[in-house]
Amino acid sequence: MTDGIAWLAEPQSIAFGGYSVTLARGLGVEELAARIAASAQWSERTVEPVGELTGDGLVEALDSEYGDAWDGIGLRLGVSGAWTFAVAYGGWFGEFRDDPAISEGEAEVFLVEYEEENGKPVPPTFRYHRDGRRVCSFNLHLDDSWGNGQVIGDPEVAGKVEELLSAEGLPDQERADREVHRTVLGVLERHFGLTLPRGLVLEAPLPAVLIAE
Repeated sequence: MTDGIAWLAEPQSIAFGGYSVTLARGLGVEELAARIAASAQWSERTVEPVGELTGDGLVEALDSEYGDAWDGIGLRLGVSGAWTFAVAYGGWFGEFRDDPAISEGEAEVFLVEYEEENGKPVPPTFRYHRDGRRVCSFNLHLDDSWGNGQVIGDPEVAGKVEELLSAEGLPDQERADREVHRTVLGVLERHFGLTLPRGLVLEAPLPAVLIAE
């Protein structure tokens, strides 16, 4: 069974602190993990498999390895239909570049991310890269809290996304942020066919790796 991605808008939908989910078409799980590791901001990272783990199991592995899960980064990996996915755990916040190179070789890569406990506050974000190019990106609150709140990217793609958001009555500064967040994720899942299997992500063991220095 597959789900869309709108469920990510629920409070602590995957783990405390927010979510960071990468969905890719045209990449296997090992290649996706390697490309995520290669996009690290501050130092070279390696991918170290740690077996098949639940989300809680990976957090425990991070605690064991680093003393505190927030001091390390881990990914759980899987496949759902045409999509390969990677879900991040630990201290992933701000640790990776927004690098279109992650999609080189005619791949498509979508990233949805939300630092839920960041007090600045940082809105949830969406980024779409294709064949080494940035295609579309924006903040999912569609406000000026971080950047300008506009959908940017290739005119054809960004324009269609704006059209679909407008059909939902967005942007609308009177709506609650979480409602906007959920509605926008619903638009994206329908338009791009994005799916993430909720039961698998929340309950089942999946291949897990540490993104280690």
